[in-house]
Amino acid sequence: MQEPPDEQSRRAASAAEVGPVPASPTAARGRALVRAYGFALAAILVIALFPVLSVAAAGIVADAAGCELNEAAAHPCLIGGVDFGEMLYAMGVLGWLMLGSLPVGGVLLMGWAIALLVHLRQWRAMRRAGARR
Repeated sequence: MQEPPDEQSRRAASAAEVGPVPASPTAARGRALVRAYGFALAAILVIALFPVLSVAAAGIVADAAGCELNEAAAHPCLIGGVDFGEMLYAMGVLGWLMLGSLPVGGVLLMGWAIALLVHLRQWRAMRRAGARR
């Protein structure tokens, strides 16, 4: 039996007011896990590589400005009339922190990978169990 046109338009209007159908809780949980793992990986890499990036940035700036940069002492480095020698020296000396940050970052990265593999195995097992039903 065909609904009258006014009933069809009323149902369409009420469906439009409700809005889109929300995603399943499983899909939302999966997206949250992907975000969490991505954020954790980014944090681990930034913390582990920060000293290396600091030394690289100091070297690039010093080379571009034609300044001397070494660990022995801070040398004057005028860029736009401002002396950046002390700051470049500090950034260069921060490279020594990589002796601690790289091993710690490696251990954290291994822990991250193990946690990811455990979650992937659980997800795959749940998918297989759902497919058997």
